[in-house]
Formats: sequence, C-alpha cells, structure tokens
Amino acid sequence: MQGTKTIAGACLALAMLAGAGAPARAEVTELRVAQQPGISYLSLLVMQDRKLVEKHAKAAGLDELKVTWSTFAGGNVMNDALLSGVLHFASGGVGPMVTMWARTQKNLKVKAVSAINSMPLYLTTRNPAVKTIKDFTPKDKIALPAVRVSIQAVTLQMAAEQAFGEGQQNRLDPLTVSLSHPDAMTAMLSRSGEVTAHFTSPPFQEAELREPDVHRVLSSYEVLGGPATFNLVWTTQKFHDENPKVYGAFLAALQEATDLINQDKKQAAREYLRISGDKRNSLEDIVKLLENPEIVYTLTPNNVMKYVDFMHKVGSIKVRPDSWKDMFFPNAHGLSGS
Repeated sequence: MQGTKTIAGACLALAMLAGAGAPARAEVTELRVAQQPGISYLSLLVMQDRKLVEKHAKAAGLDELKVTWSTFAGGNVMNDALLSGVLHFASGGVGPMVTMWARTQKNLKVKAVSAINSMPLYLTTRNPAVKTIKDFTPKDKIALPAVRVSIQAVTLQMAAEQAFGEGQQNRLDPLTVSLSHPDAMTAMLSRSGEVTAHFTSPPFQEAELREPDVHRVLSSYEVLGGPATFNLVWTTQKFHDENPKVYGAFLAALQEATDLINQDKKQAAREYLRISGDKRNSLEDIVKLLENPEIVYTLTPNNVMKYVDFMHKVGSIKVRPDSWKDMFFPNAHGLSGS
C-alpha cells in the first residue's frame, strides 16, 4: 500500500499546484460524479464503495466533502449534465469525451482528467447470417449506448469505412439504436425483438458470448490495430481551476482504486459482484475477465488520437488537437500516452 500512498500524494500535490495563484475561494462541498454500468467502471465503483474520494479529501483538509454518485446510460447524457452544471465529473468512452472537448474550446474548455482503462469492445450478434459487418441488412438493429457519438458508434463508423470504402463511414448508422448495455443485452437475448446485435463492453459481451447462438462479429482492437483506451473521466476547466483540492482528492482516489484492482484481481472481482449486483456472471467469470491481458486498468491514455483523427476527418469534430495532451489536464502530461 505504500506505493499507492506515494502515488496518491503526488496526484494531490500536482493538482493543488495547478490551482496555485488562483484567487482564494471555497471549494465545492458536494462533489457530483457519474458512471455507467459495467466492469469497465470498476475503479469508480471501488472509489464509491470505499469512500476513497472522501478519504483523500480529508487528508487535504476538506473534512465535510459529500460525494454523490449517479449512473447514466451513456456519455452523451453525461455531457448534457456537465454542461448544465448538474455534474462535476463525467465518465465514458473516448467518443463523447473528444466531442465535448472539441465543442467547448471557446467556453467551458472540457478536458480529460485521465483514462480509466484499456479494453476491447465486441460487436456481437444472434443472427447466424452475419459473419462480418457487410452481412447486416435493414432487418438487423445494432444496439449501442448512443447513436453516432458513443465510442461504440465511432468504432462502428471506422469499421464501416474499412469495410465499404472511403466516405462510407455512416453506412450502418441507420441500423443503430441507443440502449444502455443492460437493456441492450436483455433485448438481444430475448430473441423476439428487432435488436439482433449489440456493440458492447465487458462484462456484457462475455455474458452474451456464453449463449450458444451468439457470436462475435468484430473487436475494437481489430478496427484500431491494437489496444486502446475505452473509458476516461473528464470535467471543465472552471471546476479544475476552482477546486484544486477536490480535484486532487478525486485523482488520488482514482489512482488508489486502480492500484487496488491491479494488486488483487480476485478481491476486485468479489467487490464488483457485490457492488454491482451482477447476477449473470460468477466469481470465476469475473476473475477470468480481469486476468485477460487485453483488459488493463490504467490512468494512461492509449491510442486516443486514432479516434480523434478519424472523427476530425469525417467532420464529427471541427477542431483537432496537436497532441493527446491538449485534451488532458496537466496531471496526465507525464504519462506515456498516445
């Protein structure tokens, strides 16, 4: 645990330095954070369950910080909440974060705090005729968290361009529908509705693939040519600058939760099942998932610029950062990101 304390202390000190020189003001007394369903948010679940933000806030002299957690279906909804001031920290896929960064350059200046993980995302289907994405027809519906803007939607557009050719990135968009991962899994496995495919994430994809009539069509790692960040956390420049101690406490808590997961994956699996109430997966299922070398809990962003370059090329965002660091607050700049 000594390493965790050292890293957490460094995170807190760095964030406090970022706020140095700003006019003295009271920091927020209630921190509002949102996450989404799934084991990719395990770091945040551990932070919530163990009250790690409160722990690090107290160490920074903020004894009365209240942390309120919410669960959202997708990053697009979180972005609306962040814009309205209802939310302080949003979490989700690279697509919604990049979209928010690009749209707020002249006002709120939203940036990422850090990555949460790198994980492959699978497009699964119960339609035996679909072997590749070229086999989808208008009779199929592909469920994903948010049409056009979720990381799954952007990855599907990238895959469509690769399969159908330049300028064909929107070819499959008419087949997509917005559903949370739990609802999408239920819809596809009911085998009675219009949803025949699901572009999803762990542990939903693993649960679906245990069904004998479900198979994988593609993995996001295949589309991107290697591992890539799935989830990140982001906030506004204003919140970052006006709340250096709270920001630092959150960052330190995220690092500690990440370290705890990596140090004992069986215990992390137990905590996930207890906190999430997941009934589809056994302890063995979750341990196997966490030990998958393709799944990494880390604050370091990986291959984010591949999404950025594609989104800029097809016009989903109007501005392009020169480096991944332009989209992240200074605490992440020392990481070996991409």
